[in-house]
Amino acid sequence: MEENLENKDDINQHDENGEMQDVNYISGMYKNWFLDYASYVILERAVPHVLDGLKPVHRRILHSMKRLDDGRYNKVANIIGYTMQYHPHGDASIGDALVQLGQKDLLIDAQGNWGNIYTGDRSAAPRYIEARLSKFALDIVFNPKITDWKLSYDGRNKEPINLPVKFPLLLVQGVEGIAVGLASKILPHNFIELIDASIKHLKGQEFEILPDFITGGFADFSKYNDGLRGGKVRVRAKIEKFDKKTLIIKELPFGKTTGSLIDSVLSANEKGKIKIKKIDDNTAAKVEILIHLVSGTSSDKMIDALFAFTDCEISISPNATIINQNKPYFLGVSEMLKMSADHTVALLKWELEIRKNELEASWHLSSLEKIFIENRIYINIEECETWEEIITTIDKGLEPFKSLLRREVTREDITKLTEIRIKRISKYDAFKADEYIKSLEEEMKVVLFNLEHIIEYTIDHYKNIKKKYGKGRERKTEIRSFDTIVATKVVVANEKLYVNYQEGFAGTGLKKDEYISDCSDIDDIIVFRKDGSYFVSKVTEKIFIGPNAIHVAVFKKNDKRTIYNAIYRDGKTGFSYMKRFAVPSVTRDKEYSLAQGNANSKVLYFSPNPNGEAEVVRILLKPRARLKKLSWDLDFSELAIKGRNSMGNILTKHMIHKISMKEKGVSTLNGMKIWFDRDVFRLNNEQRGELLGEFKAADKILTVSKSGFYRLTDYELSNHYEDDMLLIEKFDQSKIFSAIYFDGEKEFFYLKRFEIELTDRKAWFITEGDGSKLIAFSQDKLPMLNVKFGGKYQARPDEEINVEEFIGVKGYKAKGKRISTYDIKLIEFTEPVVEPEIEELEDVETNSEEINTDVEFEVTRTNGEQKSLDL
Repeated sequence: MEENLENKDDINQHDENGEMQDVNYISGMYKNWFLDYASYVILERAVPHVLDGLKPVHRRILHSMKRLDDGRYNKVANIIGYTMQYHPHGDASIGDALVQLGQKDLLIDAQGNWGNIYTGDRSAAPRYIEARLSKFALDIVFNPKITDWKLSYDGRNKEPINLPVKFPLLLVQGVEGIAVGLASKILPHNFIELIDASIKHLKGQEFEILPDFITGGFADFSKYNDGLRGGKVRVRAKIEKFDKKTLIIKELPFGKTTGSLIDSVLSANEKGKIKIKKIDDNTAAKVEILIHLVSGTSSDKMIDALFAFTDCEISISPNATIINQNKPYFLGVSEMLKMSADHTVALLKWELEIRKNELEASWHLSSLEKIFIENRIYINIEECETWEEIITTIDKGLEPFKSLLRREVTREDITKLTEIRIKRISKYDAFKADEYIKSLEEEMKVVLFNLEHIIEYTIDHYKNIKKKYGKGRERKTEIRSFDTIVATKVVVANEKLYVNYQEGFAGTGLKKDEYISDCSDIDDIIVFRKDGSYFVSKVTEKIFIGPNAIHVAVFKKNDKRTIYNAIYRDGKTGFSYMKRFAVPSVTRDKEYSLAQGNANSKVLYFSPNPNGEAEVVRILLKPRARLKKLSWDLDFSELAIKGRNSMGNILTKHMIHKISMKEKGVSTLNGMKIWFDRDVFRLNNEQRGELLGEFKAADKILTVSKSGFYRLTDYELSNHYEDDMLLIEKFDQSKIFSAIYFDGEKEFFYLKRFEIELTDRKAWFITEGDGSKLIAFSQDKLPMLNVKFGGKYQARPDEEINVEEFIGVKGYKAKGKRISTYDIKLIEFTEPVVEPEIEELEDVETNSEEINTDVEFEVTRTNGEQKSLDL
């Protein structure tokens, strides 16, 4: 049987008459059925067409709505039922697709409860909601004259093969679909940016388009890869500090709802990754999720933890798959935009050519009608007895005038002349006819001009769309470069680390043994042993570290400030060495040695120092003959910090008896240099961005916001800063700042000079009423101000104000001084006053003997007499 199946191509089957018949094998039938099914799903259900950007169900919905369109709203249930004439699937799939279109707020004008894209709430039942085509859809999507048609699935109706969309609809809406063997995920892009990019393409210029999400948030498109497979987009929620103990989420990552986001936060809290008190969802027209923090929690670290462990940050993998010429293709979004723009050119050209033909036909018939009536040719047919005689008579009557026409006169043209009614002939107005023909000729010139300049005409088409429909469609998602959040630095310490030095075990499950510190379940630990070996391993409930461990701690990767001070003996009888080193990075579970790796080496002294402290120790040697100096002090601060692989400096050639701590040390490290990277709005110590300075323990960072407040923070690398930051610098308490602001309540401009006062809250230096706003800010020592007047005072000359003379230095809460009683058009800081330099006097050598030290004073008496005194 198996042999027969393998040689099935050689098998023939005969009927009763001995004639050959084809044999259909089940395996081949399954193969054909599967291919048919796969092709159907790809072409007719899941993947959009590149030219109109629509899946078949969306195309059929729009076509049905156009057929129903009378300017009024239609019940969605009615639209679904009408669409079923064209769509061979259930009403549920049509209804879901219609709601998706409506929620994108572009093609459909929706009325009623259409659900909430933020909360994920479903729309009301189709019988309760209504819809009609938007003005944008009516302008851009439809034109029966340039639409190709095909029969519907049952052959009873005609439906469009593609709609003549003159806009990159696929890219502005985005699409997602799963077919057999492939999937499509095209992210939505910004309406205005797509228009600008289309214009650039038509002008032959380079362009770049990036996604824009209706839910807002932040996104990193550095690995977008033009939307092709293999690309990745990182999207984050917009999280702000509501107060010290509360965070507020104002915008969601694309594809997430408030419900799913809250579930992910609660899940992370249950797993111990983060610690929160409670979470409130106040979302309605806008997103508002309040996260209440546990007392003592850093809000900056919590924001990073939310990005690391919840859906506040997600990764999206685009996969730009489209249908073109009845085949699936993988195209980048830039190529799709080019195809859309080129297709728009072709459609507009087609429309113009159709209009040109219509104008030519109208001009021809109007001219014939004018000749026919003005030259009274209709009188000649009064005596004609047959139809052919009428046609011939009219044709002869037109003969002298045919040279004035632009094409030949056909029998159909003559037939139309015979259909003119007597009433129309009697009321014929030659002047109006001439004006009408003239208007046709003028429009013809415009059409011909546009055909000759089709690219410019298409550019104007895009500009008109932008002007008409672009308002309110500005970018919602802010483009950012994200830093990489190290989970171990932001995770909550949800475990406790214990160690049993005698048995040689460490872990979170040794509850009865020595407590080391708090840790998390994703941390690493570092272990040092007496023989000088050390390693880093993952935190577990119980791990064997060896019975000779001398130090166990939580390991911090890239930590260059934790310095280990060590003294070790090389081998059994070798020299003793001293060294200071850091362990910023290692390979997990790999053995290293702080000594030189020789057998029987021994660590004689070891101390971990989290901030590079250097102690003083007492060295005591074993007594030996001729050994005079048996003890001395070693100050580790005099020893340079080197790499972990260095062998160190020789301490002594003799055997050490004892080492003891004599004096605790202080940090030997310099202040930490801090940079601010404006691409990611984060601090770093990796020389990225703007250098803020060198910071020590009590130093602060000052930030000033465009909103009109300042904030003082420490220099923790986990800090988050406002998007509208105007100034960031190392805090200098001696600096004086000047600010111009508009008071919304008083409706006056004010000027103030103030010092920065120490506070751990946002400090508003302008009034907080509605309409109040910061106009200008200066940190110059002697600023100058220029005031231009407006309104009825615009003829008044500009006023220059010396700020130092105008107002004194006050507290940041002071209101300041009103700048002018006149209407102000423009006010700004100008070049500051140059502070005069004080020249240092040179020391001049003098001979004290030559100097006259007598000083003459004049004393005026009450009677006016003057007397000089020599002292």
